[in-house]
Amino acid sequence: MTYTPTDYDPYDFANRRHIGPTPEEMAAMLQAVGCDTLEQLIDQTIPDDLRQPDPLTWPALSEGELLDRMRAVGAKNTVMTSLIGQGYYGTVTPPAILRNIFENPAWYTAYTPYQPEIAQGRLEALLNFQTMVSDLTGLPVANASLLDESTACAEAMVMAQRVAKSKAMAFFVDENCHPQNIAVVQTRAAPLGIDVIVGAPEDCPADSVFAALFQYPGTHGDLRDFRPQIETLHANKALAILATDLLALTMIVEPGELGADIAVGSAQRFGVPMGYGGPHAAFISCRDAYKRSMPGRIVGVSVDARGNQAYRLSLQTREQHIRREKATSNVCTAQALLAVMASMYAVFHGPQGLRAIAERVHGLTERLYRALRAAGAQVVVKDFFDTITVEVGVGQAGILAAARAEGLNLRKVGSTHVGISLDETSDERVVMRVLRAFGIDGVPPHRGALGFADTFLRQSDYLTHPIFHMNRAETEMMRYMRRLADRDLALDRAMIPLGSCTMKLNAAAEMIPLSWPEFSSLHPFCPPDQAQGYAEAIFDLKAKLCEITGYDDMSMQPNSGAQGEYAGLLTIQAYHRARGQGDRDICLIPMSAHGTNPASAQMCGMQVVVVKSAPNGDVDLDDFREKAAKAGDRLAACMITYPSTHGVFEETVREVCKITHDYGGQVYIDGANLNAMVGLVKPGEVGGDVSHLNLHKTFAIPHGGGGPGMGPIGVKAHLAPFLPGHPQTGGAEGPVSGAPYGSASILLISWAYCLMMGGPGLTQATRVAILNANYIAARLRGAYDILFMGNKGRIAHECILDTRPFADVGVTVDDIAKRLIDNGFHAPTMSWPVSGTLMVEPTESETKAEIDRFITALLAIRDEIRAIEAGETTSDASPLRHAPHTVEDLIADWDRAYTREQGCFPPASFRGDKYWPPVGRVDNVFGDRNLVCTCPPVESYAQAAE
Repeated sequence: MTYTPTDYDPYDFANRRHIGPTPEEMAAMLQAVGCDTLEQLIDQTIPDDLRQPDPLTWPALSEGELLDRMRAVGAKNTVMTSLIGQGYYGTVTPPAILRNIFENPAWYTAYTPYQPEIAQGRLEALLNFQTMVSDLTGLPVANASLLDESTACAEAMVMAQRVAKSKAMAFFVDENCHPQNIAVVQTRAAPLGIDVIVGAPEDCPADSVFAALFQYPGTHGDLRDFRPQIETLHANKALAILATDLLALTMIVEPGELGADIAVGSAQRFGVPMGYGGPHAAFISCRDAYKRSMPGRIVGVSVDARGNQAYRLSLQTREQHIRREKATSNVCTAQALLAVMASMYAVFHGPQGLRAIAERVHGLTERLYRALRAAGAQVVVKDFFDTITVEVGVGQAGILAAARAEGLNLRKVGSTHVGISLDETSDERVVMRVLRAFGIDGVPPHRGALGFADTFLRQSDYLTHPIFHMNRAETEMMRYMRRLADRDLALDRAMIPLGSCTMKLNAAAEMIPLSWPEFSSLHPFCPPDQAQGYAEAIFDLKAKLCEITGYDDMSMQPNSGAQGEYAGLLTIQAYHRARGQGDRDICLIPMSAHGTNPASAQMCGMQVVVVKSAPNGDVDLDDFREKAAKAGDRLAACMITYPSTHGVFEETVREVCKITHDYGGQVYIDGANLNAMVGLVKPGEVGGDVSHLNLHKTFAIPHGGGGPGMGPIGVKAHLAPFLPGHPQTGGAEGPVSGAPYGSASILLISWAYCLMMGGPGLTQATRVAILNANYIAARLRGAYDILFMGNKGRIAHECILDTRPFADVGVTVDDIAKRLIDNGFHAPTMSWPVSGTLMVEPTESETKAEIDRFITALLAIRDEIRAIEAGETTSDASPLRHAPHTVEDLIADWDRAYTREQGCFPPASFRGDKYWPPVGRVDNVFGDRNLVCTCPPVESYAQAAE
């Protein structure tokens, strides 16, 4: 017998780990689709004239090789003790939270909780976050997080303009705000025609502004009592916003007590590493009267079909996929995973623990303050929490260098001052190293009095809800986090087949380096020579993304897809202004566009003109041409999604680009569907001038229950000079995010993905994504109508199932979505881009077995609809209307027209490890009419149980 060695490569990450179907399974799927080869299917799907001529060729690394590469790159970063402050601080992530939340796929692979029945765990954690923020800021309403402190300041400005009774068009910003906060506010204000006035708080012209933003404590450490300014603002019908610090608020008077209307800040120092800039959860809270104008997402309390308490996202009608060009903010501005971590940090420590940490930080700062003053140093702050600033004159460079020799990074303030911010990781040895940098030997004095006047001392209680007083033994914390995770359905349990929101594998090897201190412990404003590893990774990722997209340059700053859209449009506007064409303000957007598109255009001060769709779902070329001609010299841009949101490679895309360019506009191609293009089509070579890339979709950053994300923008060379700049790194244009590279640490995930897939692997992933979607369409054809197909009868990487005909027998798209939960699946995207439909995207990462299980579920649901059509039952009596079924349904008295077996164990469900939703169908109307967005009292749980 002749020995034949196997050609199976167990280290081929792309084809053995990331891509779900095996070659044999692909062959069977191709047969069902009606193609002989995968390449034949691609030829029938993508127009020939769009295909890129050159393949992606860089070689792939195995998982082991990747981790070796990451170790070598991480070693090029220098981890120093950061005392820079400026909104970013060292913190201790409790190991229980690190392992059970941050490193747990049950949490990081979850989707935004639009389906509340399968998201009760993360919704409770986010409700805890809202309660924590509300309590600490002393304002009754908080949302479920924003992107970072700087963008939260900008969101608060726009919100204040919307609700203030003052008609002024100016906004005051305290000169003591963090520089990045001032810069992002200025960026956001400019296209909206808001005049930003920066000055000393005592010079705030209250009668000329609609609101004012103050930093509390200030960027240089000063604590100021803003009551006089706030009272004057209110007397002039203007609002007061405080950018504040949650840890400080455990000791100092809360913004609500000072009279503030809105409070913003970052929850980063509650257990979330600096990560060279992110991701971190920002927060916003406000007075009750303004809650319906608050940006972002709000978790609220409602009831389910049995009257039991249930959580849900409230006020979803504010979201941009409904409001579109009337939207005032992009709802895709959340950092859910990091908000969960911060909330668990508060649960873990409780109010006593947080206060103890704050007192320790403040005590060390006060000891440092007295030691410096005793040695003759000119400390320029009087009342402070954790930050002091010292006037050092010409000795600045020497002191900064001496600090670096001690392993410390101090903050360079102007040319004559040095800033020092202590944090949770600081101890007496750190203080002694600081003193040595100033040429002072010895141990700092013992703690004396407070470092601020008694009038600043907080008097009110906070975190009084029992959840923040649970037994904080690790056993109890671990079980609490496990209970919440078990209530949810994430990618670690089942396929999440969401069209337009690619939910692909987030491989463990890609995630591991994020926990390494070489990457997690760097301050975003540390000296560049200390971040050489990050520079190498970011440079190589940019190069690869440019090769993939056909663009010439890339900004890695935007820290969400929506932020990328916004940055891309700002880049276009800056380009037009530089050419003396600043009057261009019209943006053409097809009806099928992502809802974030018109919202982003509105945020840029553009006038949105909606373009019709043709009957086959394509952009209506005649309508597009007519509206472009009418816009004429005012045409700034068009925004299109490619392949289209309808899941088709439109053959007219080059013509759309040409028309736009003929009238002097720029083409913005939304990169949300890039998962159908990588290696096959380059948006920058089919006519695009700028695209944002959802790295949390195509490039494997996990969704995290609604953030983190990254949305870098690729541009052609003529737009490169107009990409976002930053106060720390320079640039002609203003920043859109607080840190120069946004949520820099998660860029490592996408880089690792590109390295392990290699160019050919990325291309194969695209092909298989298209195969999986066409396989689903082929198997379901006849049971469901498939909307919108290409001229050769193929779809791209997603398909739209038309469920509208079932309304004739009383079955809604909601009924089908909730019935999928009984089968152990997250619903596809509902009612978008077409109302009453389901948009399905399987991604390349799902195996044939899981896809077949999903198909089985949908076919079984179709049979249940046929039973209604045949008159065998009614929609109200069917399992569809009662879905999802809970354990409580199973054990209660059964008076339904179908059996327990049929209701609770449909054909696609697992029996041994079935997912049971913790609540029945949630009442959305009740939740909106009775908006409760902080932890309800324990009595309400008891009442619900009764």
